[in-house]
Amino acid sequence: MTNILFVCSANKERSKTADDYFSEKYPHIQFDSAGTNLKICQKEGTNPMTEELADWADEIIVMEQKHANLINQHTDRNYARKIRILHIPDHYKYYQKELIELLEEKVSF
Repeated sequence: MTNILFVCSANKERSKTADDYFSEKYPHIQFDSAGTNLKICQKEGTNPMTEELADWADEIIVMEQKHANLINQHTDRNYARKIRILHIPDHYKYYQKELIELLEEKVSF
């Protein structure tokens, strides 16, 4: 089974939407999501990005370049080959129609 990890800043809007939406759409693929801002993730009770998640993932799909930069910076680029950047800015709410449309346009399995 393929493991896909979606990453944004807080794991509250974009990556969580992608995780939930694609989990329902593609039940034969394992999805998870995480945020790169540990402080916000702790405050909000969401999943922080960890090296264990990066190890688990076959592909790490990040919303912005800064998320890839943070992962690479904290892991000596060990996961750089797994990272795909969607270039989706932090302008969307959880499950917002426009966010779903962008995800559909940019992600295929």
